[in-house]
Amino acid sequence: MSQIRHDPVAKTGTQHRAGGDVIDRHRHDDHQLIYVSSGVLAISTEHGSWVAANDRAVWVPANTWHEHRFHGQSRFHTIGFPAGGPAPLPDADTPAVIAVDALLRELLIALTGAALTPSETRHIHAVLRDRLRRVEAQPVSLPAARDQRLKDACRLVEEDLRHPRTLAWLANRVHTGERTLSRLFRDEFGMTYPQWRTRTRVFAAMVLLAEDASVTDTAHACGWATTSAFVDTFAHVTGTTPGAYRSSARRAKEG
Repeated sequence: MSQIRHDPVAKTGTQHRAGGDVIDRHRHDDHQLIYVSSGVLAISTEHGSWVAANDRAVWVPANTWHEHRFHGQSRFHTIGFPAGGPAPLPDADTPAVIAVDALLRELLIALTGAALTPSETRHIHAVLRDRLRRVEAQPVSLPAARDQRLKDACRLVEEDLRHPRTLAWLANRVHTGERTLSRLFRDEFGMTYPQWRTRTRVFAAMVLLAEDASVTDTAHACGWATTSAFVDTFAHVTGTTPGAYRSSARRAKEG
């Protein structure tokens, strides 16, 4: 495991990133709110992984290591909040994904701009804090495994989503019993193996769709036998259809 870089201050600002760019593992003494107004961002922490496009932002608590990978040309906004001050979210000690509506989006973009006066910054910051108290959690995440057998099983599935792997096949490959592996999924992730695999496939699909892959190609790449089955599952997990999600990501890139 690579060394974690310690950047004490979580800076507020905007960056432009190319698809494939990676920000290596690091942590801050401050809390941080992370948003991409265009492109897609995959964030990994010791608590799990998230995918965020322009309809979601990610809250990263102080002293939480995290790393970023960008998919597609991305505009990347970060806002720092002192850990010693009042936090804008009720559960500030836990990473969270929050919904971003039109007003919150404009506040995040405005606050991370370069042309604000100190007075304007204070006013927008105050409105942002008020708005964040009203947001809804939108968790589409993958928890991180602790047990090495579970880590290895997850990696085998993630490396080839096109082919369904049975729990028995995975247990044999990671040299453990099927019942033991089933228990590890429940104990560490709070879900069954089929539930975890479905979420993993949706997670991968979000990245492909945001990179402008077609709905049909995404369905096949992530292991669905039919496009209609993919649409139903994606909508159930995310609350939107693959086509709507893809269109939203495209508009964000063009905007």
